[in-house]
This record gives sequence, C-alpha cells and structure tokens, in this order.
Amino acid sequence: MANRKLLIINGPNLNLLSVREPGIYGNQSLEEINNAISVYAKGMDINCSFFQSNCEGEIVSALHSVRTDYDGCILNAGAYTHYSYAIYDAIKAIEKPVIEVHLSNVNAREEFRKTSVIAPACVGSISGFGKNSYFLAVNVMKEILK
Repeated sequence: MANRKLLIINGPNLNLLSVREPGIYGNQSLEEINNAISVYAKGMDINCSFFQSNCEGEIVSALHSVRTDYDGCILNAGAYTHYSYAIYDAIKAIEKPVIEVHLSNVNAREEFRKTSVIAPACVGSISGFGKNSYFLAVNVMKEILK
C-alpha cells in the first residue's frame, strides 16, 4: 500500500474544539488533533488532507472531491450526522470508503444524537474515544485500502 490519500472532513462547530464543551470534546484544538492524525498516518504511508466547514454544501463538495482525488474519507459530520440526506447522498455517490467518526459517545448523549442518517452510507462508524476515534479510523481505513 504505497502512499494512500485520505481526506479528513470535520463539520459544524468542530472549529471550536478546545473552547466548546471541553468536558465532552476535550481540550485540544482541531489543528492540534489534525497535526497528530497527520503524523500518525504518515507512519503508515498515508497522506491526510483536512477540511472543516460549518456549511453543509461545502461538506458535500468536499466529499465529491474524494471521488477523484482521494482513496477514502474519514468524516465527522457533527450535527449534520442526524439529518443531512445531502451528505448521505454524496457519500453514496462517490463510491469510495467513508468512515463516520465522533469524538463523544453519541449513544450516551441526547436522544437525537443516537440517530445517524449518514451511517448506512458509510463503511462503519467509530465514536466515543475522543481524538483516538480518528486514529482508529485511520487504522481501519488502512486495512480497507489494502
């Protein structure tokens, strides 16, 4: 597996990591987490690019870029997880593996967070392990892309 390329997409409010509810989401900024993911993935010959947006349409467009420019995607769609059929449709359309991730254990939180409309379009979901959810997703993606 020589030099695979992944796009890590983070959705709404994840740009406020370290500020927004640190008891739930942790004390590290998104930039710090992205840097750690990049270093971790490079050790497996995986190059990661990162994208964050608070806008649903921009996330859809980023997913479209996976179809031609990347081998797969790790997606934390934030609140869009629970109601964005546009993101669901984009995942289905790109025909590349997408892993859904969440920092918090969504099943131990508010009732609305327990439903993911994008999960059926993804190859799997990982949640509840903080930034390690991303590292686990990189490991799984490495196996999927063999």
